[in-house]
Amino acid sequence: MPVNHDFDYLIAGGGAAGLSLAYHLSQEPLLATKRVLLLEPEAKDQNDRTWSFWADAPTLFDGIVAHEWGRLAFRSPQFERVFELGRHRYKMIRGLDFYRFVRAALAANPQFSCVRAAVNQLKNTPTGVVAHTTAGTFTARYAFDSRPPALEQQPARYRYQLQHFVGWEVETEEDAFDPTTVEFMDFRGEQHHEARFMYVLPFTTRRALVEYTLFSGEVLPKSEYEAAMHVYLTQTLGLTAYRVTAEEIGAIPMTDHPLPAGVGANIINLGTRAGRAKPSTGYAFKRIQAHSARLVAALAATGTPPRHLTGDQPQFRLFDTLLLDIMQRQGERTRDIFAELFARNPLERILDFLDERTSWRENLQIMNSVTPWPFLRSIGHVLRCRPGKR
Repeated sequence: MPVNHDFDYLIAGGGAAGLSLAYHLSQEPLLATKRVLLLEPEAKDQNDRTWSFWADAPTLFDGIVAHEWGRLAFRSPQFERVFELGRHRYKMIRGLDFYRFVRAALAANPQFSCVRAAVNQLKNTPTGVVAHTTAGTFTARYAFDSRPPALEQQPARYRYQLQHFVGWEVETEEDAFDPTTVEFMDFRGEQHHEARFMYVLPFTTRRALVEYTLFSGEVLPKSEYEAAMHVYLTQTLGLTAYRVTAEEIGAIPMTDHPLPAGVGANIINLGTRAGRAKPSTGYAFKRIQAHSARLVAALAATGTPPRHLTGDQPQFRLFDTLLLDIMQRQGERTRDIFAELFARNPLERILDFLDERTSWRENLQIMNSVTPWPFLRSIGHVLRCRPGKR
């Protein structure tokens, strides 16, 4: 007998991952008859974050890119260079622009229903899923879960770091920035036994987003981020005055703790819950888009999700684990590793490597470009299933 579901697809969570999948679904003509329910626990009506990424092909969201850059700067005490981007461009999207763009597209599409509700429980059934929410119970053929993961940490086995930051949008009364160049990593400041750098997205010569970013296990008091940014603006850039017009705060989990791509036959995880924040860098937006495109392509072609939900390759997971191990036991070495990478490789190879698109030959070229001993020590920790410690 046929089974009647409320919906074909149910999406739990209306952040970057949930809305991205919804938009990808809306753009696929072969899925135009599918009924999609988006469950959002709260309204996304503030510019609560920005997403940055590099891309060498058009994306579905190019129309809302706030700014893009054709050059990228890396700076450290031992190596400094401004690179011309070849086939890539570095892009930034503001969160509020993204939320409004996707919601407008979904509101104009009758196949989508949006309900303000939190999902308390998702369960597989023999024929689909059932969702128990604050707005009632819903059933669907497949559920896509973008809720934040609840990890029970196992520090004796896995590595747990954060990419954490405070950012200021600043305006100055004198020219201070190059709007053609993103300051990707400026490691010239004190490391304090951790990986610490400035990240700057200039919009004009007098307006930029300046972030103090760290890879470490603990967040800092907010005043420490602010003090570091003040030193950078006044001493490194030589500004006598500046005005803060907006603020951004974040902490992104970076871990090699396994994050399942799905649960049972009918629940597919999205976003951070599916490990889409790259463990060694924290970049997530483009990985979310690739994951969404993979899922939608399989649904359109076969009616079912792909057998390999993410398409991740194990060698890149190992590379991430090795760098996380170094960060955890000797975070200040991260600066030297990135300096060697940028000094000894073409920029496009580095970006492809971070995108997990490089061949085995290119991976060997990357590995041969950095001092081996920190990685060999971390390989020993991996083989013994014992994370490194300072």
